[in-house]
Amino acid sequence: MVLAYVLGMLVPWRMLAVIGTLPCTILIPGLLFIPESPRWLAKMNKMDDFEASLQVLRGSETDITSEVNDIKTAVASANKMTAIRFQELNQKKFRMPLTLGIGLLVLQQLSGINAILFYAGSIFKAAVLQTATWPHVELELLGLLATGATTWLLDRAGRRILLIISSAGTTLSLLAIAVIFFLKDNVSQDSDMYYILSMVSLFAIVAYVITFSFGMGAIPWVIMSEILPVSIKSLAGSFATLANWLTSFGITMTANLLLSWSAGGTFACYTLVSAFTLVFIILWVPETKGRTLEEIQWSFR
Repeated sequence: MVLAYVLGMLVPWRMLAVIGTLPCTILIPGLLFIPESPRWLAKMNKMDDFEASLQVLRGSETDITSEVNDIKTAVASANKMTAIRFQELNQKKFRMPLTLGIGLLVLQQLSGINAILFYAGSIFKAAVLQTATWPHVELELLGLLATGATTWLLDRAGRRILLIISSAGTTLSLLAIAVIFFLKDNVSQDSDMYYILSMVSLFAIVAYVITFSFGMGAIPWVIMSEILPVSIKSLAGSFATLANWLTSFGITMTANLLLSWSAGGTFACYTLVSAFTLVFIILWVPETKGRTLEEIQWSFR
């Protein structure tokens, strides 16, 4: 997205659309070198290919015997089940994985990340004395760096702790932004206090983007893919993705209206959602680091 923002300021939108096709032309031949999903191969009863693919993914020196047996057991159990219909997702055994998977993806958007990124120019203008030259590019670049750190820490620190740190950081950042916007309405624009509040709000906005990208930006997608049972993964995953994008659409469409109503009130609402997200993670989201998909799914039974 950083590259898209930069190119968008340099070339016409039609040329930008053409440039966007270039990564696709690289991706398509690259797909030929990606090993097939071991679980799909096991489901298709291609056991030799299944074990070979799993060995490639885990490394040639890794003992995959235990995981092979777990996958075979899970696939055998799944093959005995009929195709899941949408109405059957309400079964008790599916409720917790669905609540966690969909809940995290919806809460991710309700914290207002796209409102801040899409309306960064207006928010910066209201928050600071002088608008940043390229607010979108700067914020996206910071988010990219934080996401890079997340990919490195994901299997070292664990998903849960990163989510807790991220949601706590976004809550504090949003709270600071909300309070500052409320205070600035009662402070003279010519005073030193107004300038100080402006700089603190700028720092808080940057901190929000960094802390969001540090965990809540990417990890909910990882959690969703890990906790959904194989039998409902395609249907439930599609529904979770739909819920995420519909929420994103709603937040984006209402952001400008809410900011016009009250910038402080808007960020106060996002703060409450972020605080609830923190509680949601602490109480219900399990750690999935170092566990196979089968172990994670069996823990919900």
